[in-house]
Amino acid sequence: MNEQQHADDLAAFWEHRYATADQVWSGRVNPVLAEVAADLPAGSALDLGCGEGGDAVWLAQHGWQVTGVDLSSTAVARGDAAARQAGIEDAQLQLIAADLSVWRPAGDQQFDLVTASYLHSWSAQIDRPAILRRAAGMVAPGGHLLITAHAERPPWARQGHDHGGHQPAHVFPTPESDVFDAVGDGQGWRAEIAEKRPRRATGPNGETGELVDSVVLLKRSL
Repeated sequence: MNEQQHADDLAAFWEHRYATADQVWSGRVNPVLAEVAADLPAGSALDLGCGEGGDAVWLAQHGWQVTGVDLSSTAVARGDAAARQAGIEDAQLQLIAADLSVWRPAGDQQFDLVTASYLHSWSAQIDRPAILRRAAGMVAPGGHLLITAHAERPPWARQGHDHGGHQPAHVFPTPESDVFDAVGDGQGWRAEIAEKRPRRATGPNGETGELVDSVVLLKRSL
């Protein structure tokens, strides 16, 4: 499969997933992002894989100038609708439908906060390390890169597949692997957080259990 066909298949998968459901995500902010951003001065933010805009809208509501990017035009349209409903002005939040593997901000803009939350793909593999390296390059000096990922299978995963379609051989990222993928040996960066964090969650059939996330917060040197 050539690169263009791979990109087209990935875009088709995500567009189908959003277009065949009224709502895919909760619309609420990722708790890790809310906790981290609460301790940072508001500035410019870039949300990679913004989905239906829950994180991007929350950031804008808390004074950030936000750009969000997602592969699905349906997801971006829902994010725009959520922003309008929240009374956010267009000048404060821009959502873009684009492929993260090739997209770059206008004028090579850099951001005070770049976030990549649960940036996974289950139908066709993305080059996640390459996207994280590109994300690090979009962080302004003195800014932060926040990477949040699933670190383990959910406890309610069905035998063979979980609700997201993971195969049993799926390898989940670790804090250490995400630090390395994003910034290599870390020169010019400081890891402020690099750990696994448990959280309570509700599964697709109403069952509750503990999920484990990999959380990485990197600060770029001035």
